[in-house]
Amino acid sequence: MVIRRATREDRAALGRLGALLMTMHYEFDRLRFLAPGAHAEEGYADFLVSQLGDPDIVVLVAERDGAVVGYCYAGIEPLSWKELRDRAAFIHDLMIDPGVRGQGAGKSLMRAAIAWFRERGLPRVMLWTAAGNTPALALFRKTGFRQTMTEMTLELSE
Repeated sequence: MVIRRATREDRAALGRLGALLMTMHYEFDRLRFLAPGAHAEEGYADFLVSQLGDPDIVVLVAERDGAVVGYCYAGIEPLSWKELRDRAAFIHDLMIDPGVRGQGAGKSLMRAAIAWFRERGLPRVMLWTAAGNTPALALFRKTGFRQTMTEMTLELSE
């Protein structure tokens, strides 16, 4: 397993994995999460590639036998009065190809992202995960994360 920074050449793999991430979340809660739609792969690929040049963002990929099998999208977020938190590191996405889950890609990507944040002197790493994403919750706990907030949603439509 090789962990490296994503490049523009990873666009197709990032799009495919990003669309899987969207689909997985949508299946968790169709009212809360954005529906993937017909152009999810293209849209997510465009978004992730647009982030590659930002010095406060890192997009990492896990590569096995020359194929991208996972990615982590993470960044440095400024102080937020709205969220009652200081400047912090934030893991936005972690997605592993279903065929290779449980083989260390997620753990390796998390370690690499955390190391990137440590190099920049960040005091903490935060993330959100879907309540129904039991495997991700287990990985994050094993990595040392603790629960600090619970998101709740009220649908206003009938």
